[in-house]
Amino acid sequence: MLDGKVVIVTGAGRGIGRDIALMMAAYGGRVVVNDLGGAADGDGTDAAPAEDVVAEIVAGGGEAVANFGNVAKAQDAEAMYAQAMDSFGAVDVVVNNAGILRDTIFHKMSHHAWQSVLDVHLNGSFNMAKAVAGQFREQGSGCFVNFTSTSGLIGNFGQANYSAAKMGIVGLSKSLALDMSRFNVRSNCIAPFAWSRLIGTIPANTEAEAARVERIKAMTPAKIAPLCVSLAAPDCDVTGQIFCIRKNEIFLMSQPRPIRSVHRDDGWTPESVTEHALPALKADFYDLDRSGDIFTWDPI
Repeated sequence: MLDGKVVIVTGAGRGIGRDIALMMAAYGGRVVVNDLGGAADGDGTDAAPAEDVVAEIVAGGGEAVANFGNVAKAQDAEAMYAQAMDSFGAVDVVVNNAGILRDTIFHKMSHHAWQSVLDVHLNGSFNMAKAVAGQFREQGSGCFVNFTSTSGLIGNFGQANYSAAKMGIVGLSKSLALDMSRFNVRSNCIAPFAWSRLIGTIPANTEAEAARVERIKAMTPAKIAPLCVSLAAPDCDVTGQIFCIRKNEIFLMSQPRPIRSVHRDDGWTPESVTEHALPALKADFYDLDRSGDIFTWDPI
């Protein structure tokens, strides 16, 4: 499906990214394995995770190179593109998977915790897209696979920074799909349910939270990779969509559209909004749901 295609996978040293890189290579892709090697909160560096994945790919007969750049830095993203061109002469697919977590309840969230998470997830996805956009335009093809989260799509406690970044990625992905469709460039989002070291940092202080974590442990990172490979295949024509994966389930997620309206010929006043508009719309208001309130059944 990917014979000879060049794939950049960010955050590919461990977890979801690692399994994506391995499967991309197994299906013929030549892979740039990017991983800063930082801790779950983004601190520190370590070359071993990316190097180990490259070694595994090469041992299996594939082609891969390691990259240790920080996607939050535009110059590192540009260097990653340059490395792909130097090593393989092309870039065909970018998987924006790299991420960190710095969870805390909002009134205790620091400016640094907010900015650092947005820098890696949202700015990192932009930096990578920007670095390769000219190449995609020139060659008349390309594919972005961007990672969002149900924490943004639906909601979660203590993740205002992460949720905001992940919803920003949804908007970025749709804009890439719209702006670059004329160049045969596709862009889609995936919201994964999978056990990873990032998920392992989520507190499990109650019986319900502990049970939720145990359910997530059954959803291995390898379950995410097949959809990524399918979306990356050159004959795939899917673009502008949001998918969610839970173990063996693939969901197509909704996108905001009008669901109910009210109008008055003479316009609105604060009083008429209060007395008419809001009560008329109330039946379709959304509850303060979290992901677990929507996905209430065990993974299949």
